[in-house]
Parts: sequence; C-alpha cells; structure tokens
Amino acid sequence: MKLLFIHQNYPGQYRQLVDWLAAQGGHEIVFLTQRKGVASSPGIRVVQYAPHHAPAKDAYGLSRYWEQCTGAGYGAAMACQKLQAEGFTPDVILGHVGWGELTFTKIVWPDVPVLGYFEYYFLAEGGSVGFDPEFPSNPATPYIMHARNAVNFANLQTVDLGQSPTRWQKRTYPDSFQDKIYTCHDGIRTDRLLPNPNAAVRLDRLGRSVTREDEIFTYMARNMEPTRGFHSFMRALPHILDARPNARALIIGGSEVSYGKESQQAGGYRAEMEREVGDRVDWSRVHFLGRIPYSDYQTVMQLSRCHIYLTVPFVLSWSLLETMSMEATIVASDVPPVREAMQHGKTGLLVDFFEPEAIARQVVEVLAAPGDFAHLGRAARAHVVENYDFLTRCLPVHIERINGLAPNAQPIAMP
Repeated sequence: MKLLFIHQNYPGQYRQLVDWLAAQGGHEIVFLTQRKGVASSPGIRVVQYAPHHAPAKDAYGLSRYWEQCTGAGYGAAMACQKLQAEGFTPDVILGHVGWGELTFTKIVWPDVPVLGYFEYYFLAEGGSVGFDPEFPSNPATPYIMHARNAVNFANLQTVDLGQSPTRWQKRTYPDSFQDKIYTCHDGIRTDRLLPNPNAAVRLDRLGRSVTREDEIFTYMARNMEPTRGFHSFMRALPHILDARPNARALIIGGSEVSYGKESQQAGGYRAEMEREVGDRVDWSRVHFLGRIPYSDYQTVMQLSRCHIYLTVPFVLSWSLLETMSMEATIVASDVPPVREAMQHGKTGLLVDFFEPEAIARQVVEVLAAPGDFAHLGRAARAHVVENYDFLTRCLPVHIERINGLAPNAQPIAMP
C-alpha cells in the first residue's frame, strides 16, 4: 500500500505504526513533516515542508490559531502537490488534525481517503482550561476555545475516518463528530517496555550509579508545567524528602511550555517553583535530568520505587501507560482520563491533584514499604498488555481501519 503520513513533529503518534510498516516491507511510505534534520530510513521517505504563512505577533486573538493552522495546511498542500507532480498518489493519508496540516489534502487528491487523528477538542469547561483555580480562565476564554475548534470542524469534513486514542478524549468532541471517530490507542510496546530488576543509572553528583536498592522516586513530563502538575509535585517534594531522609527525586523534562500559558517569572515554572519551596528542600537529593534519550528514560522508570504522574483533565500521556508496562508503582492524579487507564488500589494509587500533602503521604507510604504495593505494578502491566499493547491489541484495529479505507489497494497484512 502507498501511505502518506503528515505530522509536524515526526513521527508523533505514529512512531510505532510507521516503524512496524517499514519493517514489514512491500509498502511505499512517505512522511511529511515540519521537523528539521530527520533523515529518511529504510522503507520511510521523510519529506520536510515549511508553513506557507505564520500569524503576526499582533494578529487578532480569535483568528490567530486558524491563521497559523491554515498556513501550515497550505504549506503541507504545496508539498503534496510536489509529490503528486513526481508521480506519487497515496492510497491512504494519515495525519493529525490539530495543526491544520490535513485541511487542504482533499483539494490535491479528492479521491484519496484520509484518516485523521483527533486528539482533543478545546473545552472551555471540563478539560484543562479552568480546572486549576490557581490559573483561572478569563471572560474571553470560551470565545478563544470555540474559535480554536474551527480547525477541528474544518477537518471533520476533510477526513473519511477519525481516530481518538482514549474514550475520554473522544468524548471531548461534540455529538456531530462521534460517528466518524473510532477509539483505539496508538499502542504501547509492552514487549519492549519490561521491568528490569537490574536497572542502574549513574548520577555524576553522587559519583556512582543508583539502582532499585536506592530509594528513588520519579516525576516525568515533556515540560515541567502546571498542565502536568509540576507545581503540585514541587509542593509535595519537601514533605516527601523530610519524611524519607534517604530518598532521591529523579525529574525528567524540559523547562519550556507545551500546554497553557508560559510562566511570567524568570526561568519559567521550574525556577518559579524552586524559589517557592526554597530552603524547605534538600536540593542535594533532587536531580533534574532534563530531556534524556528514550532508553535512559526507560531505565529511570525501571528503577523507580514510586513514579508520580500528575495531570489536569487533558490528553493522556504515553508515559503513564509506558511506566505501567514496566510495573512501576504509580501515584497519579484522580482525574477522568487517568481513571480510564488506572483503577485506584488495583493498578495504581489515585490522589487529589490539588493536595500536595496528600500526594506526599501516599508517596511516602510506597517508599517506606515498596513490597506492600508491588502487586499494583504487576497488575498495571497486565492491564496495559491486555488493553493497550501495540502488536496484539492496537495494531490489528488500525490495520483493519486502514485497509477498509482502500479496499482496492494492496492490503496491509495482519501481524
């Protein structure tokens, strides 16, 4: 089959799928992306495109996002025209709808079916916006959120079929979207994300490696920001370290902002929270690792005695399911998207996002008696294997959907 993937940040949610397809051979795969410096690999031709237009700094707030997304969409369409001129016509197009990249694909190829990734519908209530009273919305927020959804509405007409990774994320969309979207996660490689009792990570500050014998607890997010509960974690940190004098925190993540507003203070949210907790924290036992290679992240999770996952009601992170696959004992925020994947007392421990001391108490219990909670990690892995495994659970669903969109093309063989 001839497949065109479009995602501004290669490979995005298609990491597992595109690699698996390339490994099978026999398919022509083109991946269109804005990401620079990505080389083509065996079975995958990577083509970079640039947005045709970007909004000015003083662009009207209600149309800024639409302007940005149509600029990306037209840039992607021009790249598609070039591929067409070279003789490439895909059997199916797969892409994320959120940045407008799919918006004009039907103008280039009217008869080519499109499978769109519907990740999140911008909610003025019930989602990430307005959840945390520390970061209140303003009277313009409902208008801004509704205006941002113009991209979702335009792409509902573009796609032939949609995918959402979780039931909660699908339910953020209006009823008019529901019949066009199927729910299936991108998939977790549980065959690779395994527990490892011998995991070890060297910490230069200590001059040695830490292992599962050490009292390690972890926090991870793409960026350390309120949407992923970084402020709640940092406020829990002094209580955890005070109660457990041998514990060490390993923190993975960047200092930028992926979601929501940027910090108004110098140094971003990390510096802001460091100043807030100040001398109440023994900083010699806090290790900010930054963004690290995937293999190192995996090792850190494998040696963690307790992993803390905090999020507002928003897109479910791959990292939660990945750490569950590695049998981590997880303390997570009790919000709807997390409850879909984790059951309190059976596959993890759910806590109030707004109660740092309660978060700390739960983490301290796990650190003090890890054996009493080890069954949660084993059950978490079993749950992920059963419901989110890429090869056995998710891949067959996606293959069936893709093949169904192009019945006259060479089908993708089931694993």
